[in-house]
Amino acid sequence: MIAQAVEAFGRIDVLVSNAAYQMSHESIEEIPDEEWEYTFRTNVSAMFYLCKAALPHMNAGGSFIGSSSVNSDMPPTLAPYAATKAAIANFSASLAQLLGERGIRVNSVAPGPIWTPLIPATMPEEKVAKFGENVPLGRAGQPVELSPIYVLLASDEASFVSGARVAVTGGRPML
Repeated sequence: MIAQAVEAFGRIDVLVSNAAYQMSHESIEEIPDEEWEYTFRTNVSAMFYLCKAALPHMNAGGSFIGSSSVNSDMPPTLAPYAATKAAIANFSASLAQLLGERGIRVNSVAPGPIWTPLIPATMPEEKVAKFGENVPLGRAGQPVELSPIYVLLASDEASFVSGARVAVTGGRPML
């Protein structure tokens, strides 16, 4: 994927890491070891390897954007997922420190409840029916409601924004 982009464009200007896997469990005993490891490989290790592969092709002004989650601060029954999203927020903050002197910005977006195919595929029906009702706006967000934040963080208008974690949560605070 990185090689194809470099071949087509000669460089990488923006990299968004948005891979995610989650499953809901009521207890730690229900979480299979393989699922724990798979969740970390998909959500965290993929970001690490993508960033590492893209970095040689990124110049000053470039932007890495990781996708964290409000669940990293207030984990529900998504322990492996929440742990990986906290790791993404932390890794993004670390990368911002490491890459700042090169002029490369690193930020993360922390969505709240967003309606994606992941929701009905990984949650019991009774939770899906009420998904998003627990935020002040009273509904789940749509993926299109996240796009302006990613576009801003990728743009030159955010040239002084690095190390930030932007919450798009329907009113649920992240402090």
